[in-house]
Amino acid sequence: MQSVLTPLDFLARSAWAYRDRVAVVEDQRRFTYGEFEQRAHRLASALRGLGVAPGDRVAVLAPNTVMALEAHFGVLLGGGVLVMLNTRLAAGELAWILNHCGAKLLLADPQLLPVLDPVRGELRHLECVIDDYEGLLARGAYPFADAPQPEEDGLLTINYTSGTTGFPKGVMFTHRGAYLNALGEIVEHGLSCRSVYLWTLPLFHCNGWCFPWTVTAAGARHVCLRHVDAEKAVELIDREGVTHLCGAPVVVATLAQHCASRGIRFARGLKIVTAGAPPPPAVIRAAEEIGAEVAHAYGLTETYGPHTICAWHPEWDALPIDERARLRARQGVPYLVAGTDLRVADTEMRDVPRDGQTMGEVLMRGNNVMLGYYDNPQATAEAFAGGWFHSGDLAVVHPDGYIELRDRKKDIVISGAENISSIEVEKVLAEHPAVLEAAIVAAPDEKWGEVPKAYVGLKPGAAATAEELIEFCRARLAHFKCPKQVEFGPLPRTATGKIRKNELRARRA
Repeated sequence: MQSVLTPLDFLARSAWAYRDRVAVVEDQRRFTYGEFEQRAHRLASALRGLGVAPGDRVAVLAPNTVMALEAHFGVLLGGGVLVMLNTRLAAGELAWILNHCGAKLLLADPQLLPVLDPVRGELRHLECVIDDYEGLLARGAYPFADAPQPEEDGLLTINYTSGTTGFPKGVMFTHRGAYLNALGEIVEHGLSCRSVYLWTLPLFHCNGWCFPWTVTAAGARHVCLRHVDAEKAVELIDREGVTHLCGAPVVVATLAQHCASRGIRFARGLKIVTAGAPPPPAVIRAAEEIGAEVAHAYGLTETYGPHTICAWHPEWDALPIDERARLRARQGVPYLVAGTDLRVADTEMRDVPRDGQTMGEVLMRGNNVMLGYYDNPQATAEAFAGGWFHSGDLAVVHPDGYIELRDRKKDIVISGAENISSIEVEKVLAEHPAVLEAAIVAAPDEKWGEVPKAYVGLKPGAAATAEELIEFCRARLAHFKCPKQVEFGPLPRTATGKIRKNELRARRA
């Protein structure tokens, strides 16, 4: 008889094998794996005592704290469905999600709970709000004897997309998908019981790309970081011996810039997994220069986070740093657990040639693709048209089979009869020594229909003019691809580091 694949087994096994090893660090608090397991059981027990039955939704509004981490086990152990809330959303957005998923109970960080005050009367299903987490655990029992048997394809979590183009959609994860993707992270990024993982990636984003379960399965150590702060991150990396962290390219760039400006280099090495937006080669190069090794992954909320990896070839180690950075910037090939179910196809769902030039849409299917969108059958059917998940991302396939993203469908700039990849132009702008971040959107143009417009954030203390950046691009790109306008200032971002191009389009000239 086969056992059920569930990430709950990861904590049970590590509490068995590594009971006295430190599992979780938060400020001055440290918990062993034995204590981690006990606290998860007490959470499940306490929730049951409050009337949370199997299948009920339990929402969490918290930064990267022990509570947010333990919810990834305690809520599930009791049979609940976990809904992690984006901590940067406004009251109305949070209310919409809580009502849509039908959350029965909310675990809230006391510092964040006041954001819901204006909408408390609008929360139709919410019966209980807990902001005293340690008090809640004190009401629970260990062991929790009434844990239901999970179903492998049963609903585990609902993760809401960022909603940059409308109302967010609730992406449904299963026990099987989370289990397999967590194992995939271990395989691709080499975690073990010696690893120490720093929580720079929000736990609410795709359940932290499945790393709550990944790190636990490896018997490694979680180091909680309430807010991403480069100085604090460097302190924890040094103090705790951090070996791994994840983050969007903006997080990598911020850390690299902080270290470079202070002469800090990670002599013991540091493995960084970056995804969420295509990283410019300049960012990867900057990370390598401070002693970090960057693994570039690609995926979506709908694929449990990372689905592909730029699988590295040892012979590439001898290449010049610029060439290594260019290779690492590619999105690569599927994770081992994803098999070979990855395609780049045209509008007729025919595979594009491996010429590094012909663009098509990235399609996926398999165990680490979502169950569907919660209570949204139309969006689910559209996403899985033809039996494959349609990512909305446009890519090319290189002769070696590695894919490379060129744009989102909605972000392509069509100037005259030419398609211009915003990512291609952004990568060039990122090479300028004064540029910290850049985004390209289409601006209306009487002659060409639309032309590229650049929004640029400069590094602290750096200076550049619009004319200088335009000429910088014209020296490296066909002139029709270069921005015709440049606007300076900080770029609006989602909580996971993606640039909100919808906001930029709304204010373009």
